[in-house]
Amino acid sequence: MESIQAIKQRFGIIGNDLKLNRAVEKAIQVAPTDISVLVTGESGVGKESIPKIVHSLSHRKHGKYIAVNCGAIPEGTIDSELFGHEKGAFTGATSTRSGYFEVADGGTIFLDEVGELPLTTQVRLLRVLENGEFIKVGSSKVQKTDVRIVAATNVNMFAAIKKEKFREDLYYRLSTVEILLPALRERKEDIHLLFRKFASDFAIKYKMPTIRLTEDAASLLIQYKWSGNIRQLRNVAEQVSVLEQERVISAVTLHGYLPDMGANLPAVISDEKAQSDFSNEREILYKVLFDMKSDLNDLKKLTMELMKKDDSQQVQKENENLIQKIYGEDTEVQQAVYKEEVAPQQKLLGIAPVTETVYEAPQEIDKYHFAEEIEEEETLSLHDKELELIKKSLERHRGKRKAAAEELGISERTLYRKIKQFDL
Repeated sequence: MESIQAIKQRFGIIGNDLKLNRAVEKAIQVAPTDISVLVTGESGVGKESIPKIVHSLSHRKHGKYIAVNCGAIPEGTIDSELFGHEKGAFTGATSTRSGYFEVADGGTIFLDEVGELPLTTQVRLLRVLENGEFIKVGSSKVQKTDVRIVAATNVNMFAAIKKEKFREDLYYRLSTVEILLPALRERKEDIHLLFRKFASDFAIKYKMPTIRLTEDAASLLIQYKWSGNIRQLRNVAEQVSVLEQERVISAVTLHGYLPDMGANLPAVISDEKAQSDFSNEREILYKVLFDMKSDLNDLKKLTMELMKKDDSQQVQKENENLIQKIYGEDTEVQQAVYKEEVAPQQKLLGIAPVTETVYEAPQEIDKYHFAEEIEEEETLSLHDKELELIKKSLERHRGKRKAAAEELGISERTLYRKIKQFDL
C-alpha cells in the first residue's frame, strides 16, 4: 500500500495538516472495499480529490470513473442523466439513452453536491444503493448495475434532514464512511505553501518570473479568513501573478486583492442563512401580532383617560367611538367589550355606568320586526333578545347560516360563533 505522502504527491494534494492527512488515510483504508463514502467539507476545500483516490486504489480502477455535479443539472432532467430514458419518455426524447449508472457499471460514480438532489431522485438513488436496481425514465423494466458510489456535499446534512430536504435513510446509506476535509483557515501552516505552489504554476503557465511575498505579506496571507478556501487562494495567486509587475509582493499590495477583512472575522451571527429561511407567513404573523399589541395599548390608554372624566354622558359617547374605532362595526363585539372591560372599571372608580341600551345598536336590530310582539312590561335582557332573533332567523331560513347572517346584518363568522356560544 502506498504511503500517505506518496498518494498526496500523486494526486497533487499540498499540505501537512493532521486533519488533511487523516482524511487521505481514511480514503486509502476504505478504497479496497465497496463501502459507500460521503466526503464533507466547505466549498473549495478540494473534495474532488478523495473520490479519485478511492477509485484508483480500488479493484474497480480499470472500470469507468464518472463525476456528476448534481447541483448543475436541472431538476427536470437529472433522472434522465443518472438513470437514462426510453424513446418518447418525454418531449425531446427522440432516442433511448443510457444513464450514468448504466454506463459506469463495474466502476465508480462521484456524486458531487449530492445535497442538491431532488427528493424524487433521492428515492431512486436509495434503491440503487440498497439492491443495485434502477428503472429508466419511461420504462417499466428493472435493470441491474454494479457501481461504487462516492458522494460529496458542503451542505449541513442534519439541517437538511430536519428541513425535509434530504432523506435520512439515504444519508445513512451514503455515509457508511464519512471523510471530512478541513477548511483552509484551519490549515494555517499550509496556506503559504499552497500560495507558493500556485504562484509557481502560474509563472510557468504565463511564462513570467514567480512572485514571492514579503514577511508581512505572508503573515497577512496566513491570518486572513479564507471563506472560499483553496479555490479563493488560487484565484488570488493568479490575479497577483498576472496583474503585478513587481515580483516581490508587499502586505499593502496583497491587501488590495483580499476582500474586506472585517467581513471574514469570526461572526457573532452564525445563523445568517437561517434568517433568510424565514417564511413569509411568519413575517405576516409577526406584523399582525405587533399591530394587535399596538391596538391593545391604545385601548388601555384611552379607556383609562375616559374613565377619569366626571361626565358620564361624555364617557358614554367617547367610549362608543373608541370601541368602534378598534373593533369596527361589529356591534356584538362592541357590546361585549363594554360589558366586560369598560363598565366594571367605571364601577370600580365610582363612575355612573352607562345603560346597555346605548350599545344595543337599534339600527341593526330594529330593521327586523316579526309577527310576535313583545309587551312593554316584559323585560328581556340583551342576551335573550339576541338569542331569540338568531333562532327565528335560522328557522326562517331553514338553518342556512349565510342567509340568516345577511338578514341579521352580521358576518357569517360572527353568527357561527354565536351559534356555538348559545349551543344552538
